[in-house]
Amino acid sequence: MTTKIFLFLLPLLTTLFSQTFLVTGSNPTFLQSVKRNPMKLRTEKLSHFRFYWHDIISGPNPTVVNIIQPPNNNKTTPTGFGMVNMIDDPLTEKPEAGSKLLGRAQGFYGLASQEEIGLLMAMNFVFSTGKYNGSTLTILGRNPVLHKVREMPVIGGSGLFRFARGYVQASTHSFDVKTGDAVVEYNWVTLLIILVSTR
Repeated sequence: MTTKIFLFLLPLLTTLFSQTFLVTGSNPTFLQSVKRNPMKLRTEKLSHFRFYWHDIISGPNPTVVNIIQPPNNNKTTPTGFGMVNMIDDPLTEKPEAGSKLLGRAQGFYGLASQEEIGLLMAMNFVFSTGKYNGSTLTILGRNPVLHKVREMPVIGGSGLFRFARGYVQASTHSFDVKTGDAVVEYNWVTLLIILVSTR
């Protein structure tokens, strides 16, 4: 009977001991305990943004660098399946190239579909103006570029966009068939969670 009770309590005692050691260990300066619900004191704000993403392949200062070419065979050629590009694209207030710069889209996109021109996009919108200067927003999703409107999820952010969630909708504003340069309008709806400090 005593052995059964000991075996029953052993996992509980191990958990309690490990948590106590983490808090009171020899180097507790890197660790602080957190209340069970750190998000309790918060406000939520729904915001809508619109800007333009410039993917520039041509000219003396391209913002796109090809890092992987697909194999040159009949199966991958029509959709470019397997190609990966790294980007550092300007984000502007209006579609014109000389419009006010709001930040950069930094990351990569790869052609991830064998059936259509479908991109896997992983990028950070890094803002450089006004109160959003230094804040970032992270997008990760599928972009079937021939569709009129493409929706991708917002998976997080930093700075003023910390704890953000939401989505972006991309629609092509212009595309140059000869150069491959594109301007894409991004409409972005996000729910921002703003923590209220109790200090």
